[in-house]
Amino acid sequence: MSAAIPAVSANTPKALRDAWHALTAEKRLRIRDAAHTLGVSEAELLATGVGEHVTRLAGDLRDLMMRMGELGPVMALTRNEAAVHEKEGVYQNITHGDQIGLVLGEAIDLRLLYDKWAFGYAVEERIGSDTRHSFQFFDACGDAIHKIYLREGADTLAFEALCDAWAAPIQIPGETVLPHPAGSAPERPDEAVDVEALRAGWRSMTDTHQFFGLLKKHKLSRTQAFRLIGNEFAVPLLTNTPARLLQAVAATGQEIMVYVGNSGCIQIHTGRVRDIQRMGDWINVLDPGFNLHLREDLVAQAWLVKKPSADGIVTSIELFDAAGEFIAYFFGKRLPGLPETTGWRMLAETLEPR
Repeated sequence: MSAAIPAVSANTPKALRDAWHALTAEKRLRIRDAAHTLGVSEAELLATGVGEHVTRLAGDLRDLMMRMGELGPVMALTRNEAAVHEKEGVYQNITHGDQIGLVLGEAIDLRLLYDKWAFGYAVEERIGSDTRHSFQFFDACGDAIHKIYLREGADTLAFEALCDAWAAPIQIPGETVLPHPAGSAPERPDEAVDVEALRAGWRSMTDTHQFFGLLKKHKLSRTQAFRLIGNEFAVPLLTNTPARLLQAVAATGQEIMVYVGNSGCIQIHTGRVRDIQRMGDWINVLDPGFNLHLREDLVAQAWLVKKPSADGIVTSIELFDAAGEFIAYFFGKRLPGLPETTGWRMLAETLEPR
């Protein structure tokens, strides 16, 4: 008979940690899943270890990120509720402005939205006889934004130096997070949208980044814009599109771009995908240097989208959950100034419409 999990209504760090240990004694759980089961955020659960194997960080996290190249080989992990993107490499070509950061390395390619970053921790976790070192960053609600795990050959002395330099002066267990907001604002009624003006603006785009301004001008969510624009520019696809797409890309050898992100980080893989495996509800890419794990059962909407640019039409496959939140985007590999490949466009257009 399983032991009862201690109540965590008082939600003290010790009570929470005891409940976590009781839970993981019964079954193996990742910290994100354990936090969900216990009704707390991942940051709250991780912070129960502050003063032991977890170090709370303070100071300007943008400047800390500028130093990540010193670690050497790492695995960068960015996820949302339905997709996990893992990329191995070295942090290179790191820059930041006021609230936006870029990492433009050969392998690790990130867009960092620092206004969403609230908490950072350095973690030294015992896994059997080894110690796993990581930096982990969270938003104000305690949800994970980005994690960096040291890999074989990484510089643990550099990790320790960065940890010491950014350690908060007080290391007391526990974290205080904000409640999640009530949800996205409701969409405008379709009949309130000037669809002809939307189509005219869409056709006149010369850069895909102008799409954000188009949405703002018409006060539209991404999925509402797709629904209203019509099949010229957006075609709804079956929700089993992720598996069909990845299998087709692997079979044809097309080089693609895979975007996965959350409110504070977008992570991008550019290249081929080869080893596609299904494990229950998860569709997985299990390639050396790049793993993608995507829960197909959480895909509520899939769209084939075409956006005009100065280099021709840019075709994407875009996935969203039941709340209309972004799960993943797929593009053909392309460089600024060059059109997308005919092979990618033809492959995308073979996907079955809904």
